[in-house]
Amino acid sequence: MTPFPYSVQLGDGLRRARELMIQHEVRHLPVLRDRELVGILTDRDLKRALDPDLGLPRKDELFVSDVYMPDPYVVESGTPLDVVLEEMTARHVGSVLVTKHGRLTGIFTATDACRLYYQHLRKLFPARSNEVVA
Repeated sequence: MTPFPYSVQLGDGLRRARELMIQHEVRHLPVLRDRELVGILTDRDLKRALDPDLGLPRKDELFVSDVYMPDPYVVESGTPLDVVLEEMTARHVGSVLVTKHGRLTGIFTATDACRLYYQHLRKLFPARSNEVVA
């Protein structure tokens, strides 16, 4: 999990959101209305919204509220990993927002899951960690 992730406000422009993603090399941004967690914005959402072929307003005229995903998958800190992974798979989502007592504390992504998995495999099979899958 990435603790205390960068986030955007519902009224922020898409340009600001994209700059945050690029600057901090992230692909998911929690979306807040003041301090309330209301959704998530992904790099895929941004790419679709900024695609000139879609005939949408100019990117200066688009806001996070125009393209974010409301009602993201949210779990309370301490939720078992297998439960989180099973639900991510069932929902076909690449990230989970993690809260503690209702406050955003982190984000867990498919990349985090891959990291945990390879670390686990290296502990199970240390001699095989340098082999290449063909």
